[in-house]
Amino acid sequence: MENNEKYLQRKEALTSFFSDSNYSLLTMKQIAALFKIKKEDREELKQILDELEKEGIVFVDESMRYIPVSKYNLIKCVYQAKSPSFGFGIVDEGEDIYISSENSNTAMSGDEVLVSITVSNKDLPKSREGQVVKILNRKNKKLIGRFLKDRNFGFVEPLDTSINDIYIPKKYSSNANNNDYVEILIEKYPTKTSKAEGRILRVVENGENENVEPRVLAISYGLDRLDSFSEDVEEELKDIPDEVLEEEKINRKDRTSDRIFTIDSEDAKDLDDAVSIKKLDNGHYMLSVYIADVSHYVKEDTKLDKEAINRGTSIYIPGSVIPMLPKKLSNGICSLNAGVDRLAMGVDIEIDNFGNVISSDIFKSVINVNKKMSYENVYKVIEGENVPDYMEYKADIMLMKELAQILNKKRMDEGSINFDIPETKVILDNQGKVIDIKAYEITIANNIIEEFMLVTNMVIAEKFYFLDIPFIYRIHESPDDEKLRELNVILSQYKKRIKGVKNIHPKVLSEMLNSISDESEKRIISDFTLRTLKLARYSNKCSGHFGLAAKYYCHFTSPIRRYPDLFIHRMISKCIENNYSFDDNKLAEYEKQAEKYARSSSDAEKQATLIERDFDNLYEAIYMSRFIDKEFDAIVSSIVSFGMFVKLENTTQGFISFSNISKDEYYEFDDEKHILIGRRSGKIYKVGDKLKVRLIKTNIRLRQIDFQII
Repeated sequence: MENNEKYLQRKEALTSFFSDSNYSLLTMKQIAALFKIKKEDREELKQILDELEKEGIVFVDESMRYIPVSKYNLIKCVYQAKSPSFGFGIVDEGEDIYISSENSNTAMSGDEVLVSITVSNKDLPKSREGQVVKILNRKNKKLIGRFLKDRNFGFVEPLDTSINDIYIPKKYSSNANNNDYVEILIEKYPTKTSKAEGRILRVVENGENENVEPRVLAISYGLDRLDSFSEDVEEELKDIPDEVLEEEKINRKDRTSDRIFTIDSEDAKDLDDAVSIKKLDNGHYMLSVYIADVSHYVKEDTKLDKEAINRGTSIYIPGSVIPMLPKKLSNGICSLNAGVDRLAMGVDIEIDNFGNVISSDIFKSVINVNKKMSYENVYKVIEGENVPDYMEYKADIMLMKELAQILNKKRMDEGSINFDIPETKVILDNQGKVIDIKAYEITIANNIIEEFMLVTNMVIAEKFYFLDIPFIYRIHESPDDEKLRELNVILSQYKKRIKGVKNIHPKVLSEMLNSISDESEKRIISDFTLRTLKLARYSNKCSGHFGLAAKYYCHFTSPIRRYPDLFIHRMISKCIENNYSFDDNKLAEYEKQAEKYARSSSDAEKQATLIERDFDNLYEAIYMSRFIDKEFDAIVSSIVSFGMFVKLENTTQGFISFSNISKDEYYEFDDEKHILIGRRSGKIYKVGDKLKVRLIKTNIRLRQIDFQII
C-alpha cells in the first residue's frame, strides 16, 4: 500500500512537472538526471512515463523528447477510418476532425491518437482538419479477413474495408488455403514505407463454404461469443423463478383483471410493453402503459447486471437477435406474455381530447395480458376486416387508434419531425439464405404503439427532471449552422429553403418536409435532412430532443433490450421504495452511475447500429448479385466528388461512378451545390433525380453494389 502511494505521488509530481510553463523538452535520461533518479529506479520512471503517454498527457517525438500535449494544443481522440483515403478524429466534445490518409501517420480504425489541428475555419465545409502526430494505443491486435495465397507469401484482406491489406510471410501461412477466412495477429504495424505484417492464428471459415460471409461477419464482430452467457451468469439465473411468486406481488397494484394488450410483430418473443385504454366520464382518455419490471430480476452489482452493462443493448441482425439479457428473462419471466402473471412498472396517463397530459402516476404492478396482438392483424381490424380472435377487442383497438391520432397531431403541431425513411427488411429462408429485400411496412398499427411509447417516455422524463433525481435522458442536440446551410443548397434545387438557420426550431424542418408532395422525393430529402442532424445519444443531463421537439425525453419503455431503460427502472424503484428521498451520498453515487452508463450505452448503441448496417449491406450485396444486368428504377440519394449513390424501391443502395454515368461526357462535382455537371452538355444530376439504372457488379466482401445509368 505504501509503495503504491509513493508511486502515485511520483506520477503526480511528473504530471505537474510537464504542465509547468518553464518545462523545456527533455529525454527520459535527462529527466532521470534532473530528478537524480538512481539507475535501479529508472524502470519505474519508464513505467510512469509510458502511462502518461497512454493517458495523453505527453508524447515522445522523433528525438525521444517528452512533449506536453497541453502545451502544443494537441487533441486526444479516436481515429475512425471512413475509407483508405480519409478518416476522422472522433472527439468527446466539439466537431470531429477530418484527417486525410497522408496525415493519418499509419493510424488504423479504433486507434487512440494525438492530433494537431492544421486547418480551422468555420467557413470551410470541413472546418477542422488535422494531422496525427502520435499513436497512443493500437486497438487492432487481431483481425479477421480473407487470405489470398501466393507461392512465397500471402496477404489478408480485412473485413473492415477501411484497413489496408496485411502482409503474411510464408512461414506464418502454411495452415490456410487460398480464399479461407482467417484470424490473424498483427506482428508489425504499418509504417510510411511498408504494410502491416501478421501471422495466421486460425482458419475461421473455409472460403468455399456456402453462405459463409454472414457467419464470418458475425465472428469478426465477436457476436459468436455473445450467443451464450458466462457460467457465473447462468448460475445466477437459477435463483430467478420461471413464474411470478405470490410474495413478489406484495405492495403492487393488482391490474390482472384489466383488459391489457401487447401489439408487436408476429414473431416477437421479447415483449416488454403492454397497453390498456379506456374513456373516462369527463371525456378524457386513460392510457395505461405497462413495461416489464426487469430491474426486479436484474439486481445491481450482480454478474447479470455487469453483463448487461457490458452489452449495453440487444443487437438485431437478420434472422437473429444478440440479446442484452438471457432468454430466460427476455423471452420468459420478463416478457409480457399473454395469459400469465407478470411484474410491470405501470404508468397511468390521463390525456384530454387535444393530446395534453392532464395527470400521470407511476407505480409497480402485476398484470396478466389478455391478448398478444400483431401489427398485421390490428391493421386489418382498423381497415374493417373480420379477424377471428380480435373482434371482441375491436372497440379497444379503435379507441387506441383515436388517441394515437390525437397524440400524433399534437406532436406534429409542436414541430416533431416525421422522417419518412423506410427501414430495410431482410427476409431469410430456413437455411439462412436471403430470399428477399424490401422496405419494412409501417401502418397505423405500428404508429399506435409508437405514439403511446413516446408520450410515456416524455411523461417519465419530465417528472424525474423536476424531481432532480439522477437519471439518464435521451437527448438530441440542435444541428450545426453549417450543416443547415449545406441542406439549404440541396433544398434550393427544389425551390425550397429553411429560413433562419441560427437557433432553428424543429418545426421549420418539419413543415419543409411536409410540404413535399412527391413521396419518393420526400424520402430522399428526409434522408438528407436526417444526415444534417446530430446523432441522438444518452446523457445524465436533460437538454431536450430536437427531432421530437421535446424538452424532456428518455428511454423507459424497453428495459429488456436497452440498459438506460433498465437503469431508469432501477432509479424509479428506489424512489418508490424510499418515498423519493435519498441522502446526499446516495445521490452522488447514482449521479456518477448515470453519467457512466449514459456514456457506455451511447457507445454500445453506435456499435450496434454499425453492426446492423453492415449486415443489411452484406445481405443486400448477396441478394442483388443474382440480378446482374437487370434494370431498375432508382433515385439519387447522395452526390460525392467521385460519383453518386442511388437507392432502389426495395431500399437497396448502390453506387454509380463517373465512368458509369456516361461514356461520352466528363462530369464535374460542384461541392457547394452538391451536383454533377456535364462539361460538354451541361447536363445536371442532383439529389432526388429519378433514374433508370442497370446493375453491373456486386462485391460481397466490400458489401458494394455498382450500377450504371441507362
